[in-house]
Amino acid sequence: MDEATGRRARSGGGASRRAERTAISFETAKYIQRNIPNFEILNEEALQIIEWNAETVLEEIGVNFVENEAALQRWRDAGADVRGERVHIPRGLARKLVSTAPKTYTQYARNPERNVEVGGRNLVLAPVYGPPFVRDIDGGRRYATLHDFQNFVKLGYMSKWLHHSGGTVCEPTDIPVNKRHLDMLLAHMTLSDKPFMGSVTEPSRAQDSVDMASILFGKDFVQQNTVMTSLININSPMTFDGVMMGALEVYAANNQASIVSPFIVGGAMAPVTVAGTLTQVLAEILAGVSYSQLVRPGSPVIAGAFVTSIDMNSGAPTFGTPEAAHITYGTGQLVRRLGLPYRSGGSFCGSKLPDAQAAYETANSLNMALLAGVNFMLHACGWLEGGLVSSYEKFVMDADQLGTLHHLAQGIMMDDNGQAMDAIREVGPGGHYLGCQHTQANFKSAFWRSDLLDFKPFETWAEEGSRDTMQLAAEKVKKQLADYQAPDLDAGIREGLEGFVAKRKSEMPDAFM
Repeated sequence: MDEATGRRARSGGGASRRAERTAISFETAKYIQRNIPNFEILNEEALQIIEWNAETVLEEIGVNFVENEAALQRWRDAGADVRGERVHIPRGLARKLVSTAPKTYTQYARNPERNVEVGGRNLVLAPVYGPPFVRDIDGGRRYATLHDFQNFVKLGYMSKWLHHSGGTVCEPTDIPVNKRHLDMLLAHMTLSDKPFMGSVTEPSRAQDSVDMASILFGKDFVQQNTVMTSLININSPMTFDGVMMGALEVYAANNQASIVSPFIVGGAMAPVTVAGTLTQVLAEILAGVSYSQLVRPGSPVIAGAFVTSIDMNSGAPTFGTPEAAHITYGTGQLVRRLGLPYRSGGSFCGSKLPDAQAAYETANSLNMALLAGVNFMLHACGWLEGGLVSSYEKFVMDADQLGTLHHLAQGIMMDDNGQAMDAIREVGPGGHYLGCQHTQANFKSAFWRSDLLDFKPFETWAEEGSRDTMQLAAEKVKKQLADYQAPDLDAGIREGLEGFVAKRKSEMPDAFM
């Protein structure tokens, strides 16, 4: 081996390590698989009382299915007592119908390495959904645009700990209401290769979602597999409107998953007590999930619960509260007894800025959801101001902290390496572990490490500009957007998607209401 070859050989390891440190990474961690127990707050007696009361609500009080004659007829045919738009469901009927829903399902991504398994011991993390406003450190609070929407899809794609591209990560208010779903879907399908959600704001938009997914995946594949998981909110208390149920009908008929989710603000949309709210939540879940099975037995569905309490002085929703935690824990137990995947939790906060209030409330909400056994977490990053704002800085702050959920969920490793007896023998009394063989073999993966937070000495921190977390996050946003590279997509598929969008837009006049 000549001298030049020797130099190249000796420098190869260092060069590869430098390349690893500087390379643009699009790595996505696999969805969380829990190795820790769920926290269960209700005993058997309490569970049975709530289950009995929920079916009493369905039978005696009933639920409304409004502006949806087809739904009313399905309930009549199933044996329910339908009086006008009020459906009274006999005790046991809803639970029997729910039993056909799958316990788990796979949502396929266009990149098979990013498929997710929903249900069981798994947790899938998806970003914020629905805010009409955005905020960043430079532009402040403003109405969201399609450019903002595309940026958030890119940030979601670049976020290691986020498994799902989500749905309406913000409302692009510069696009007509009746057409913006097409641009949002196109962004998810072309700017990311993670799984995504469909539109639910009108049944025809749900059908557009199915049609576009059929271009992306192939029509037969879509009919045989689940490629979208979409959010169907219940108008609590106990009202199922024709728009949301119409979207559910489209998705269920096409073998696509729906999240049937009560929208609970305790004291306004549900009783002020935890047990009373749990009763209403379970009644709404039973009615909504069972209806999906009336449309198509075996269609995939998630039982959801969006839960917050209310400030009795201002009427504003509050987040990260102990009452919301109790309801989230209790709903998890009730949903698992139904054998359904569970949606709840998120990076909830009421703060106007990504500040200490936001951090406290978000940390409480994220950790509570992990322990509650949640399987699909919408709003996992980016939520601000009670869900009115998608924040650029908070998006990357939350996305960074989602790494802690992955590591908490691993539990304690008890294999030979985890026990570390060789390390304890090697170091002995009075030594240190920094240089021992076990530490050298494990230091890269032993501890979760933030890619955002600052742990430098004070002097270094001061020399670098005394940046707070919001400033660090703003810099990371700019870097991730600058580093973004779109995933490859077949040119024919892209042309088909763009052609579909153009055609559908040409078929209807703009509408902003």
